[in-house]
Amino acid sequence: MSKQWMNWSSRLKTSRWATDGLDTFTVIFDACVLYPAPLRDVLLELSVEGIFLARWTDQIHDEWIRNVLANNPHISDEQLARTRTLMDQAVPDCLVTGHESLAAGLALPDPNDRHVLAAAIVAHAGAIVTFNTKDFPDHVLESYGLEALHPDDFLIYQFDLAQETVCTAIKRLRSRLKRPPMDVETYLACLARQQLPKLVQKLQPFKHLLSSEPI
Repeated sequence: MSKQWMNWSSRLKTSRWATDGLDTFTVIFDACVLYPAPLRDVLLELSVEGIFLARWTDQIHDEWIRNVLANNPHISDEQLARTRTLMDQAVPDCLVTGHESLAAGLALPDPNDRHVLAAAIVAHAGAIVTFNTKDFPDHVLESYGLEALHPDDFLIYQFDLAQETVCTAIKRLRSRLKRPPMDVETYLACLARQQLPKLVQKLQPFKHLLSSEPI
């Protein structure tokens, strides 16, 4: 299990959640963006900062955990259960409930995605962050005031809105990596492999900020 989660609780006390009580943009994370650990780390690190409201459901948890276990036999149920618990503890009001009955009446290309749209509607979200944007057609989402955003697009929007916060979060993530440690170039290459080329391009001019001493 990644060690990125371990400092979330203490940092939450000084985040924008605690200090400003901001009414910020709400998003639902689809299971596919929580599946890869490096991307999950970035999304959760920024979620704790409070520059947006991140939400998900127990069903979304079940899906990404099931897929990780199926494809990574060296990872145990216990490790991912702990990750799940720490995620839920770190992000205020992250779990959406009461959406299940709504899902049955929704129309999407893949019926298995209806629970994600239902959660977004109940949460009054502005976007669903997903790699599978074609599974959430614009003509369906627009009627609910929603859009489907690829995580790369979502993250560059956050960078443009809160450049210093994003750079600080990326630096913190990189500096906590120990097995193996990563220099800035290696870490940016890792992010690029997570299908985040636009974010990496945005970060390139700020490499000097990402390489300073750990926070």
